This record gives sequence, C-alpha cells and structure tokens, in this order.
Amino acid sequence: MNKKRRQHHPRTALMQSVIDYTYILVGSAIVAIAFNLFLLPNKIASGGVSGISTIANYVFGIEPAFTQWAFNIPLFVLGILLLGGLKYGAKTLVGTAFLPLVVFLTREWSVGFQDPLLGALFGGIGIGLGLGIVFRANASTGGTDLAAQIINKYSGISVGVCVFFIDGLVVVTSALVFGLELALYALISLFVTGKTIDLVQIGVGYAKVALIISNHQEKVRESILNDVDRGVTQLVGYGGYTSEERPVLMCVVNQREVTKLKQVVRLVDPQAFVVVTNATEVLGEGFKRT
Repeated sequence: MNKKRRQHHPRTALMQSVIDYTYILVGSAIVAIAFNLFLLPNKIASGGVSGISTIANYVFGIEPAFTQWAFNIPLFVLGILLLGGLKYGAKTLVGTAFLPLVVFLTREWSVGFQDPLLGALFGGIGIGLGLGIVFRANASTGGTDLAAQIINKYSGISVGVCVFFIDGLVVVTSALVFGLELALYALISLFVTGKTIDLVQIGVGYAKVALIISNHQEKVRESILNDVDRGVTQLVGYGGYTSEERPVLMCVVNQREVTKLKQVVRLVDPQAFVVVTNATEVLGEGFKRT
C-alpha cells in the first residue's frame, strides 16, 4: 500500500505542474492579447509595467514588449537577489518572460475600432481574467508586484500601499501625457480588472452565512438539519446587555436556500434574531472542494 502511494504522488505532482504551467501560459496570453486589442490602441495606461509600456510607446515609439521585458526581467533578478533565494521560482519567470513575448507576437492584432470606454471595460476584463488564471497557479507575471515587495522590505510600507502608489503614479503620468479623460478611463480599467480577478479566484456562486439567535435553538437546529438539509454549528455568545450566555447557530447555505432557511426559522421561532451575510468562498462538503 505504501509503495503504491509513493508511486502515485510523483504523478500527482507532475500533473499539477502541467496544470499550473498551462494556467500561466494561457493566462499570460490572455493578458497580452487584451493589452494589444483594447488598452494600447486606446492609450489606456492602467498601472503596472503594461501602463509604463503604453506611455513609452506613444512618447518614445518603443515597442511595448521591449519595455515590459526591460522592466520585468531585471525586477525578477532583483527579487531573487534582494528578497532571498528563488522565492518566486520558475513559475513567475515563465509568466514574466512569456507575457511580453505574446505582446510582441500579437502586436498587429486589432479589433477594428477605437473607443476608450469599451477599451477600458473589455481591457480590464481581459487583464483581470488572465491574471486571475495566473494567480490560480500560485504565480504572477512579475512587474509592480515584485517592485512592491522590494520596497516593502526596505521601507516597511505594506505591499498593498506600494502597489497602489506605483499604479497611481503610472495613472498620474498618463494624465500628463494623454490627458485627464484617458487617465479616468484607466482608473475604470483598474477597477474592472480587480473585480474580474475576484470573480476568477472566488467564482460567481456567493454563498450565504446565517447567524441565528433563538430561545428555541434546539428546535431551530433540528428544523435546519431536517428541512433545509444543511449542517449547523453552535457557537457560544453572550448578550451585550445581560451578559448571559446565548447560543448562536451558524449555517452556510446556497443563495437559492436562503428563503427556505428563513421560512424554517420563522415557523419555529417568529422572534428569532437572524443575520444573513455573504460568504465569498466556501470550501468543504456540500460546497466547492479545495
């Protein structure tokens, strides 16, 4: 039995590596194509190295792929030298090198029209989709992420603030070069990119978490188990006014089960206190597997 397991693990690791690198290549290609089709022709510099390459292209006539390589490769090397070891590994190197390559190979592609709003929206969606796929492989495409980590190490400023500052600086520069209107479109693109990354990472199936406080918690618990067919966890809570112990029932359900859950609780205890909130990701039995 142990021998079979030992033989099985390498295959599993190899298959996972193949899947991860496929994600990186596909995601990087999507980012590059979205950049060439929507962002570059509309002069939308929505932060990061891609934004810098857009500005450099229109100001100095430099091919965007060359600018991206010129920034990404040295930043990757600095990340190894300054942040310790091969922390970012081969995955990030592949994304860092492959994305500009696809930008170069698809530089002549065009959608046949130019519209800043459509460019910002669909460019943001494409960039977010591609990055989300790359992130699922636990990798990145380098660029400002690495720069932010280097700044964080030597300044103590959080990575999130560093990324925001760098992207903001690129957008401000684009406002000076292309005008305020296109800079505002770049902000729209950044927002859409972030939301699309969340969508790819988390999915559209938002679940709901219900917290229930009732004087008949046992009956409520049994009704949820039997009628809604969902598990229930009993938490220990204390009343803020009375300081008395009050059990709190926690139940996670799909969106379509929310109404049924509320009806079941109301039938058992019309006076029950129920709080329903979003759960952006749920892993485990009855929901998404890890």
